[in-house]
Amino acid sequence: MAHGPRHLSRSIANHRPYVPGKQPEIGEETVKLNTNENPYPPSPEIKNAILGELESLRLYPNSPSNELRECISGLHGLSAEQVIVGNGSDDLLNLCTRCFSDDNLKVGMLDPSYSLYEVVASLQGSTLIRIPFADDAFSVDPEAVIGSGANLFFITSPHAPSGREYSADCFRQILKEFEGIVVIDEAYADFAEQNALGLLDEFSNLVITRTMSKSYSLAGLRVGYALASPDLVSILDQAREVYNVDRLAQAAALASLRDRSYFEQTRDSILKERKKFASHLDEWGWKTCASGANFLFTRPVDSKGMTGREVATDLYDYLTSKNVLIRYFPQHELTSSYLRISIGNAGDMNILLETIIEWKTQEQL
Repeated sequence: MAHGPRHLSRSIANHRPYVPGKQPEIGEETVKLNTNENPYPPSPEIKNAILGELESLRLYPNSPSNELRECISGLHGLSAEQVIVGNGSDDLLNLCTRCFSDDNLKVGMLDPSYSLYEVVASLQGSTLIRIPFADDAFSVDPEAVIGSGANLFFITSPHAPSGREYSADCFRQILKEFEGIVVIDEAYADFAEQNALGLLDEFSNLVITRTMSKSYSLAGLRVGYALASPDLVSILDQAREVYNVDRLAQAAALASLRDRSYFEQTRDSILKERKKFASHLDEWGWKTCASGANFLFTRPVDSKGMTGREVATDLYDYLTSKNVLIRYFPQHELTSSYLRISIGNAGDMNILLETIIEWKTQEQL
């Protein structure tokens, strides 16, 4: 007997899945600057760490990832009871939605922002409240968040896709007055000058999520973590998949976290390339958001001095035709004139620069 839509849960029937940036086919030569991956390989220390686990793969991993929790808590000056580890930070965003929202308890997000928040709310059957940004500087209005009526509110900091940083003071007002749980998604915090870690001691309704995909080059292994009060971590633990982080991922994450010199070296290289490329964009007169992330969000200008959706689309299509992949978000008026460019290594950024100059030149013909 065929099983059709009548067998689906209501939340799945109405669900639209997350659409990631284009992944090239195996063997396809591209300059990949569309998914904010780290252009450098992970710490060389992970090779032996992973090899050391191979003979133990017949055994289940440590369920709570205790050694990893201890390492993370030491890194941030917290107790291990304030840390939970996940299968990427997306796993933890999903856990937060599972624990703190339902068909009655609503989810809030700033719009536009990371589209996964909409996806996890949809899977949970939760109503999503979108709070629009007041301007194209992506400024947060604390009063709008506080009065949103959500039980769980997601804020990306630095913001995606703009890269804008926010101060702890902005979040302090929200956390004082908001009656629900605030998740500050700090996927890019290692590239920023500000973060919300200092607020954990002040507020028991705060969850901070971090990923090892960007600054630690582990996007292919899926490791993330959340920091919160022991009470909130205990609740999240109840909903966590029992073996949510496998043996190899735990071993590789530990080795990466412990290799501080390599982490700092690769991060600093990315920051250097970010500054260098931003200076080219400034020279061209392109409006570019000040970034605290490993990407730049910029509004291209064509040879006639024009900006807007058509110009952004034209450059995006031109780069794609040359196998230079970046990201474009045409769905929202605040993003439709801009392109998001992940920071690659010096070679990748030079190819991108030359290809944009080609576009500017052929535009004039």
